[in-house]
Amino acid sequence: VTEDADTVARLPEAAAPLNEIRNKVVAQAGEVIDGERSSCRYMECQMGNLVADAMLARVADQGIQIALANGGGIRSSIDAGEVTMGEVYSVLPFQNTLSTFQVTGAVVKEALENAARQYDDPDLDGRFLQVSGIKYTIDPSIEFGSRISAVMVDSGGEFAALDEAATYGMVSNNFVRGGGDGYSMFVDAANAYDFGPDLAEVLAEYMAGQQNYAPYTDGRITIVE
Repeated sequence: VTEDADTVARLPEAAAPLNEIRNKVVAQAGEVIDGERSSCRYMECQMGNLVADAMLARVADQGIQIALANGGGIRSSIDAGEVTMGEVYSVLPFQNTLSTFQVTGAVVKEALENAARQYDDPDLDGRFLQVSGIKYTIDPSIEFGSRISAVMVDSGGEFAALDEAATYGMVSNNFVRGGGDGYSMFVDAANAYDFGPDLAEVLAEYMAGQQNYAPYTDGRITIVE
């Protein structure tokens, strides 16, 4: 197909406002932040911790205790140095919105088991969960449905065992809350609100509030080998 010269000539003009947004520096990273598929879909990863921490920080004053981010929603690493909005959009390109809801501890456990199903088929999808406000252990050698143990929830700075009868405030994205990646247990969650800000904007604002962000993992997800 022959290019239309007039249309081609207009492209730089049309792209200018978008490039201005993409090139805006929003934060600094002290080191490379690992967001690779091989990390974030199978184990605790640096970008997963960052995204989940940002989600939880945004709504912690609403009584939310636990953040869940599907590893498949994380699409890129971020280089050390200046972080642009374009890089943030590369990490979280799907325009998912922040969702808050309430479920019992039993449903939380069921969701964590769903995340561990990834070990049956590494190419299944992106259901492995990156988390904040909670820590747990996965034993992939055990039959699916019984792989999760030692689930602890942060309660005012102290971790306590998950109470399956208690109700917990959760934050995730609208894709997961709506049942994506096998999370059908969240579809009928109580007090669900799916119309929060774009997840990329949440991440950018959180990083902007950090001083030269230092990526880390802290053992919130333990994989039994």
